[in-house]
Amino acid sequence: MMKKTLTVFTPTYNRAHTLPRTYESLCRQTCHDFEWLVVDDGSTDGTDALAAQWMSEGRIAMRYIRQENQGMHGAHNTAYAHISSPLNVCIDSDDMLTDKAVESILRTWREQADEHTAGLVGLDVDMATRQVIGTPFPEGVNRLHMTDYYNRMKGRGDKKYVLRTDLVKKYPPYPLFCGEKYVNLATLYAFMDIDYTWIVLNEPLAVVDYQVDGSSYNMYRQYWNNPRGFMYHRVADMQHPRIPLRRKLMAHVHYVSSALRAREWKFVQRSPMPLVTLLAFIPGVMLYIYIWSKVRRGALMHVDHNQHTPHGAHNPSAS
Repeated sequence: MMKKTLTVFTPTYNRAHTLPRTYESLCRQTCHDFEWLVVDDGSTDGTDALAAQWMSEGRIAMRYIRQENQGMHGAHNTAYAHISSPLNVCIDSDDMLTDKAVESILRTWREQADEHTAGLVGLDVDMATRQVIGTPFPEGVNRLHMTDYYNRMKGRGDKKYVLRTDLVKKYPPYPLFCGEKYVNLATLYAFMDIDYTWIVLNEPLAVVDYQVDGSSYNMYRQYWNNPRGFMYHRVADMQHPRIPLRRKLMAHVHYVSSALRAREWKFVQRSPMPLVTLLAFIPGVMLYIYIWSKVRRGALMHVDHNQHTPHGAHNPSAS
């Protein structure tokens, strides 16, 4: 089989009921210069049988990898380790690519990419409303740093990232912390954003099943259940040269809160800016108490929730 230019990869965990629409959206692509890589993160709902059926159909090039459950970021690590195509893009297991997404990605890449390009970024559309999520990119802007978009340009909303595979492999994989299942995926994009710019496509690439029910509780629950993952993300924010001072100060506050939850008592010494972290101690304690109260209140109101990564994890502007 001829090597493909793009790998579309899908981390999935017990999404056999939504994966068919992802599959059909890939079969509808106007350009088939891609391979679909499914990373099954420990599903128990027959996802393996579905994948075997689709591979036997041969409608698109496809691979299937199964692993023990590690969370979304662990599935991303596995995908990146197995991708050899020049470009890659993640499509979640309850989402779809627009019919011309692959064609638009590859055409734009051929026309505009150079050695300073990290990849491309396009728009997400809400499946329910068919409206663009957040704000589009400024008119007339063909490439930018995404940290500038979210901070200086006041951009909002999740976007669809297409990454240069050779660059991805130059950065450390997402860390895996015992007992935790979440590290913000935007950490990798932020690392790449320091030295490279992104080509922007002011057009939808993905149709997203945007789950908003219980989003506030889910956010606080992620903070509570994955403190070391959030500490890792906050340290990256502290050291990022393009992130404004206000957001860096908030990163210290969140870092203190997560360290208290993780019982990492040497967090001041381990901070890249110990004095600022020390100054953030009281606000950090207050945030810790606030998150604890939100989680406790939410736990009394919610009986069962799925902890797999919600939408919103891709947004580097999230606090």
